[in-house]
Amino acid sequence: MEFVIGATAACGACIFSNPMDVLKTRMQLQGELKARGQYTIIYRNIIHAGIAVAKADGITGLQKGLVPALSYQVVMNGIRFGMYRRILDSGVISRADGSVSSLGCIAAGAFVGVVGGVVGSPFYLVKTHLQSHAAESIAVGHQHKHEGFIPALYKIFNQEGVKGLWRGATTTIPRVGVGSAAQLFSYSKSKDWLDHYGLYPRDSWQSTFVGAMVSGIVIATSMSPFDVIATRVYNQGLDKHGRGLLYKGITDCIVKIYKTEGVWGFYKGWTAIYFRIGPHSFLNLMFWDHLQKLYLKVSPDDGELGEGSAEEQMRIEGISLQRSEESDVQKLHDSSLPSRHSLSLHFDTIRTVPRDIVHQSEEGSDVSPTHQSLR
Repeated sequence: MEFVIGATAACGACIFSNPMDVLKTRMQLQGELKARGQYTIIYRNIIHAGIAVAKADGITGLQKGLVPALSYQVVMNGIRFGMYRRILDSGVISRADGSVSSLGCIAAGAFVGVVGGVVGSPFYLVKTHLQSHAAESIAVGHQHKHEGFIPALYKIFNQEGVKGLWRGATTTIPRVGVGSAAQLFSYSKSKDWLDHYGLYPRDSWQSTFVGAMVSGIVIATSMSPFDVIATRVYNQGLDKHGRGLLYKGITDCIVKIYKTEGVWGFYKGWTAIYFRIGPHSFLNLMFWDHLQKLYLKVSPDDGELGEGSAEEQMRIEGISLQRSEESDVQKLHDSSLPSRHSLSLHFDTIRTVPRDIVHQSEEGSDVSPTHQSLR
């Protein structure tokens, strides 16, 4: 059920963030391998790009590639969440007191993110192809004239075989790895800072929103070069031998972009990346929280946490739990907080699933940070 809730929340957020993904793809392909002044600027900024797409492709043009984007979210959530849970259960990234190592959490998040990205690569490939396809007046990059999601998969498989479905998958490794690590670190630290200075409590929606938007800056900046590379390699056309028309691989793509477009070329579409990641993370967390609460109301027996499951949940979130034999009061210590900070609450209140569990989409991580908010 955790996977279903996580996948549903991610898909809900994706519906709202997909238009920014479309604009990001178009802006990253604009002026491909051309220096400034040598190409016509069709998309000046995200606002102008949104208007241009709506006028030329219709309002539905802003939702191109939505079906493969949703499919990608489901695959990523399933693999990341499942694998991360197994890593936590194995204890390989746990300290002696049962808390989770921050460095281990980042490493594990990057690892499961890469695996999820590679497995879901065919969906990302088709998503990029569909999102880049536009009316002739605003077309940029190679135009793959697919008729839809399923026809695109069939066409690629028929022409290139199974290998063709994973074309460009190697670009996912640095993109998702960096994005996952940046997400885990920046989001948690942002909420720490807000809580430390008394701006917003960790379990408030304001803290979630500000944390998501602040971490979005770090994620967009660190991931943008790899995102541009991924978009370019995925979208390029092929010759009759199935080789890329523009790039031989990641290294060749990096060299060619730097030589023709300069460092700025790696940050094309940065604003669209940011305004996709920040709101997507926030909506994802809000949907997850509300879906979990709804599930607890509908199935209270399934939602009830027993002593064993509660202790396991605390360990997963990096919080060590100790029970006093003289009292039913639980002594909780968050390993990420200074030693003087501790929480005490009655065991029967440990029911609400934390707002801080992160199930982000493809650019970030679908795993839990080392903090948990209890209500």
